[in-house]
Amino acid sequence: MHDQVCGAAPLGRSRPPGRLWDLPENVGKRPARGRSQPRATAPQTLLFFLVTSIAAAQFEAGDPASAGMSAARLETAARILADEVEQGRVLAASLLVARRGRVVLRKGFGRLAPATDSPLATPETVFLLASITKPVTACALMLLVERGQVSLDDPVVRYLPEFKGQQRAKVRVRDLLSHTSGLPDMLPENTELRRAHAPLSEFVKRTFTTPLLFGPRTAFQYQSMGVLLAGEIVERVSGLRLRDFEKREIFDPLGMKSSALGLGSFEISETAWCQTSPGSAPSRDREGADPKEEDLQSWGPNSPYWRDMGHPWGGMHSNTRDLAILLQTFLNGGAYGGVRVFSPATVAAMIRDQNGSLEAPWGLGWALAASPVWSYFGELCSPRTFGHVGATGTVAWADPERQLLCVILTTRPANEDGGSLLRRVSNAVSGAIDKLKD
Repeated sequence: MHDQVCGAAPLGRSRPPGRLWDLPENVGKRPARGRSQPRATAPQTLLFFLVTSIAAAQFEAGDPASAGMSAARLETAARILADEVEQGRVLAASLLVARRGRVVLRKGFGRLAPATDSPLATPETVFLLASITKPVTACALMLLVERGQVSLDDPVVRYLPEFKGQQRAKVRVRDLLSHTSGLPDMLPENTELRRAHAPLSEFVKRTFTTPLLFGPRTAFQYQSMGVLLAGEIVERVSGLRLRDFEKREIFDPLGMKSSALGLGSFEISETAWCQTSPGSAPSRDREGADPKEEDLQSWGPNSPYWRDMGHPWGGMHSNTRDLAILLQTFLNGGAYGGVRVFSPATVAAMIRDQNGSLEAPWGLGWALAASPVWSYFGELCSPRTFGHVGATGTVAWADPERQLLCVILTTRPANEDGGSLLRRVSNAVSGAIDKLKD
């Protein structure tokens, strides 16, 4: 188990004392940290965003007690992951917990790959995030919304003229982000396309004509293809590849140096290996070949094709540090380290339920505490918690009511245990709070 002790020397490359991560070069002195806030009404919440965004400090390392948390209980959360690694159920994991702008726990566990001589995982290890990619794609689209280049209530066909027929004219841009468009999670020909190493553009083309499963806004069904079209809108309106837009407009301004849609500058060997479910191994064919193993090597989660495809629904790489920065940016109302990336109005909209009477709460890209799927934030978080889960075994969430955030990245598929591991660690993190207020 490899950790960086909170309250000790700053992390990463050389920096001035008292700083955890660098600000962009053109940013001035770090303002004072914000304090945790009581639960507020919508107008009060927006006011809180406006106030805290002015003092959007970067993270500091701090001992748990300084953030109203128990060191012993936090160690319980870390021990759960350490035990899973020691027992061989999880290859690698990384955990970061921060409260009130202070990082109080940051550890890495295990090895990057199955080989016994593989490098050790560290707090800086990069993982394939899977569906945590989705809210980041939503962030990109929302930047265009707040700049007046896209309207959420416009029909998708306004930006993607090929998206027509059936009830597609009724599908609004916002439906792509709240899983109410009627599009499927995956295309019927998904496996065929991956085996052929089809480019992302072919997935987009097929999504334009794939049948809707229900009328727009009449039901909720988690769907990756809607997020694919959200990414396509970003590309057409901005004139940039989505991966380039996110780097320029989100990752670089926030100092998310270990994040990329696709592989970016990473080699697969430098990242954590994705485990596959043990029950997925098929029988061999008449020639003795293992078709499932061939598929995994060709287009599975560790293949060059899949890792660098840059799919907007699941192709992002990152580490706990960078995801914590993004979550803290939202807790700050859209700014971090003196740099504003999102407006307070954008932040408020993205973490507010968009689905009303459907009884399937979801934000714009972000899952919410009461969402019906992919919300393995544990049972102790507040109702205002938002975040997302990734099928590769990842979760990132933030609790605005308690000014608490948690990022858990593992290599074991999330649904192998129905999300139990991610929920249990999350519960241990929420349960480590000693003081709700100073």
